[in-house]
Amino acid sequence: MLKRTLTFTTAALALSIGLALAVDPVATPAQEQIYGSQLMTQKERAAHRTKMRAAKTAEEKAQIRAEQHERMQERAKQQGVQLPDTPPAAGGGMGPGGGMGAGMGPGGGMGPGGGRNR
Repeated sequence: MLKRTLTFTTAALALSIGLALAVDPVATPAQEQIYGSQLMTQKERAAHRTKMRAAKTAEEKAQIRAEQHERMQERAKQQGVQLPDTPPAAGGGMGPGGGMGAGMGPGGGMGPGGGRNR
C-alpha cells in the first residue's frame, strides 16, 4: 500500500512540475489576453506587458492596445493569417474567482455543519 501511495505521489509531482515548466513564465492567468499574441514572440509579449504596466492612465492603455491591434492586423495580413477584427475586451483575463476550483458543491457552503471541523 505504501509503495502504491509513493508511486502515485511521485507521478503527481512529476506531472505538476512538467505543467509548471510548460506555462509561459511571463504570463499569469489574471493578465489580459494580448491581441495577436499567437503571432508574437515571447520577448514581444513580455515587452507589450511591460509597456501596459508602465501606462499611467486608461487612455494610455487604450492607445497601446490600438497600436498593438494595428501592428498585429498588418502582421497577420503579411503572413496570410486572419485575426478577429476586434481586439479582446480590456481585462479579458480570468479575474478574481475565475479559475477552476472546488466551488460551493455539496458541503462546501455554510449550511448545516458547514465551516465546522468535527
